[in-house]
Amino acid sequence: MAEARQAVAEFNVYHLEEGREPTQDFIRGLRKNWVRRFYTTRNLLANGLWPTHIYNLGVTTGAFSLLLAKEPKFAKPLTDELHKLEKYIPVENPKPLKIVTVSFAGGVVFFIGLMYIRRWTLRLLLRYTGWMDERPGRGISWSTAVWAFFVKLISGYHPSTNSYQSSLPTLPVPNLADTIDKWLLSVEPLTTEKEFDKLKSEAKEFERGVGLKLQRVLILKSWWSFNYVSDWWEKYVYLMSRVPLAINSNYYCLDNADWRGTTIQEARAAFLIHTYLEFRHKYKREEVEPLLIRDTVPLCMSQYERIFGTTRIPGEELDKLVTSPYSKHIIVMRRGLFYKLSIIDSNSKPLNPVSLEKQLHWIIRDADSAYKDYNKNSRCISVLTAIERSDWARNRNRYFSSGLNRESLDAIETALFVVCLETQNKSSWSERGKYLLHGDGETSHWFDKSFQVIVFADAHFGTNCEHAWGDAPVMGHASEYVMTYEILKKVYDDDGHTLDIGYKQAKLYKPQMLQWDLSNPDLNVQIEYSRNFAKQNNEDLDLQVVEHTKFGKDVMKMCKVSPDGFVQCAFQYTYFKDSGGKLALTYEASMTRLFLYGRTETVRPLTSVMAEWIREMVKTPRDTEKCRQLMRETCRNHQKACRDAMKGKGFDRHLFALLVVGKGFNEDCDFLRKALLMPWTLSTSQQPQQQIRNSPPCDLKAYRNKLCPGGGFGPVADDGYGVSYMFAGEHRLFFHISSKKSAGNTDSARFSKTLFATLQEMRELFEV
Repeated sequence: MAEARQAVAEFNVYHLEEGREPTQDFIRGLRKNWVRRFYTTRNLLANGLWPTHIYNLGVTTGAFSLLLAKEPKFAKPLTDELHKLEKYIPVENPKPLKIVTVSFAGGVVFFIGLMYIRRWTLRLLLRYTGWMDERPGRGISWSTAVWAFFVKLISGYHPSTNSYQSSLPTLPVPNLADTIDKWLLSVEPLTTEKEFDKLKSEAKEFERGVGLKLQRVLILKSWWSFNYVSDWWEKYVYLMSRVPLAINSNYYCLDNADWRGTTIQEARAAFLIHTYLEFRHKYKREEVEPLLIRDTVPLCMSQYERIFGTTRIPGEELDKLVTSPYSKHIIVMRRGLFYKLSIIDSNSKPLNPVSLEKQLHWIIRDADSAYKDYNKNSRCISVLTAIERSDWARNRNRYFSSGLNRESLDAIETALFVVCLETQNKSSWSERGKYLLHGDGETSHWFDKSFQVIVFADAHFGTNCEHAWGDAPVMGHASEYVMTYEILKKVYDDDGHTLDIGYKQAKLYKPQMLQWDLSNPDLNVQIEYSRNFAKQNNEDLDLQVVEHTKFGKDVMKMCKVSPDGFVQCAFQYTYFKDSGGKLALTYEASMTRLFLYGRTETVRPLTSVMAEWIREMVKTPRDTEKCRQLMRETCRNHQKACRDAMKGKGFDRHLFALLVVGKGFNEDCDFLRKALLMPWTLSTSQQPQQQIRNSPPCDLKAYRNKLCPGGGFGPVADDGYGVSYMFAGEHRLFFHISSKKSAGNTDSARFSKTLFATLQEMRELFEV
């Protein structure tokens, strides 16, 4: 039956609207192309001139013209310089034209000079990081106040999305000795005295020897590159990794905790598609506000360029990221069938939510009636993206490099994103999170896409995101825009269907079901293998998504410690209890987006002081005052480590970059391998709750059930835990705890139960 459907399938060329000529399509396409070029050029010019504005040139030209016409004595030094330009300008008469021409030429010179002075000054100002050491709301020093004033003054007003990019400082290369010392302090609590002495000797030998050579090369790279580590991090950590993307690399994000705007699946999916595309439109027009810390310090926005239309293409040794920025379609999956859905109508206007809902309703009906005509393997093509990358690359080259399969694969890989309309529901956050992270191992996820929207039958949704192109806060920003819009605006009618937003829709293109040629028996064998592999991989994941409501940041601040430090202490103490008295090498992600093309840095929360605090906590009886003092010292150290990471003074990325340089020079660096290959038994990451200014406050009663619990990821070490957490306002926390059932020593439910008991024990420590 499937072969019969392929034989009568429509060609992948849209039918022209009846009565229309091909020239009409050509003219309309030409107009769209010029409009796109206009906005692209406008944005390039605006960002190239920023922080100056074109009106500065007009004002300067007018002022110079007035001075040349009146020749006041006080302006003689300036007018003399302007007169020197006359010999380069072949305009003599009439005099007003000559004055305006000379003034314009002088204005251009002044404008360009002002532009570069402001840009370089802003870049110099943004290198100042002293503001991090001052807590907002408690008064700031006069020097920081003056600095903030000049940053805002030079930045001007209404910056576009990428305005700050040309003024962001470059990531500095840390001092080698500082990096070595910090690394030694991080491993000291995990080693015996004898082991530590040996590591210290090896580290100092590296620092005095080959490390100096590698450091000099790295400094040279930092002079000519925009970021000395991010390109290598993307290539060697993500794209060269051969492990499956499912669980190991991709991450997920849930939707609103206990709320849906509608229970109609296709209505919510239509709204989501429309609003994600609206965010894309705003980004392309540079209307997305750049993110600012404390409304002053900009973050790098470069990762946003690859949110839409990006696919990770598998290679046998190295994957690559390919972006199709001008794509005009998305892919909709239902029961393992793929549909190519145009996002524009026959007049090249974007589809409104009502039209999208109609299209999705058609797809649901078609897929629900057609899927029985296809055997299991023909509906499990997507599972090939869940296996090891080299295996997927070989399968892709062997079975998808030509013909029908190549054409269908191209449609998926050039799509802006993928939407999966599920036929099932997941009742709990844990079940939804687990499904979002790895799917059903058959028909649900295309892991290579930059992101995929999965909409359940009851209209709850979530996303699965590929990690190489960008980090979770970037995708979180786009999803927050979508969910905030849905909460604040009326987007559904009383029956739960999407509202008509006002503009008339032309003829819609019929969604096209993609077809596959599975006549090669070897391809069927590979699909069967991939299904078995994925299902086994999925069943091994143990995920718990839990909410802590007894207290939150409010109590932690009353304890006079940083909330993040409080939670990291809780993780370490919980792991100590859970593992029977072991300490964990712990990874905490921190951003470096204060710098151009910055991504992340590692903070290692475990320190000797934290280890001493844990040992004091388990004593019977315990010295309560000493425990409080040690915990506060631990949290102060943790705050400093987080600030250092944000300032570009972390050490893990520095060690990684040194290792890459060493590989390039064929230097055998046993020390670097040993330093970087220690397993992360506990991997943690804090998620931002709100990044958009107009998002409603988390603690308002009306919005408590509308909060997003965030998302999570799989464990980094097979015998460890992965913990993602979010402070939801002042009084709540969400935790996403993952582990592997096959480990034997881990249990996510047990860890969460112990964590809650630990949080209460730590609170009582300060109430005594």
